[in-house]
Amino acid sequence: MDARIERALAITPASRARERTIDITTTGRRTGRPRRIEVWFFRVDGQIYLSTTPATRSWYVNIVANPEFTFHLKHGVRADLRAVGTPVLDRAQREAVFSSIIADLNQPWNPARIPQPVAPLDDWMKGSPLISVEFPEGDTK
Repeated sequence: MDARIERALAITPASRARERTIDITTTGRRTGRPRRIEVWFFRVDGQIYLSTTPATRSWYVNIVANPEFTFHLKHGVRADLRAVGTPVLDRAQREAVFSSIIADLNQPWNPARIPQPVAPLDDWMKGSPLISVEFPEGDTK
């Protein structure tokens, strides 16, 4: 993978909202049509995840139905990465990832500038989608 792309994916808790913001293009589970939306991504223990505050999201059900999608980097470097998403269903893993995301979003200087405090862990566990993202080797569009 290109070094510029690796840097763009290597966000930290100090990363600003702009650096976390990407587009994804999923395949509609009912229509089969491409659906492009803007989302944030998170990095926990070196792994990339897609999630959001508690809510039902169409991008999540689209990835569950059609795991291959496009991960569009658009800040610092522009790249369209072929990606495969896997829902994270294991309770212990979800708790660990969400705890990290919440700590990231609740840090005192709040680089993402979101309202604090974010929803509690129990709310995230019950109502937030969580997708683990993999990038097949050498695949950029």
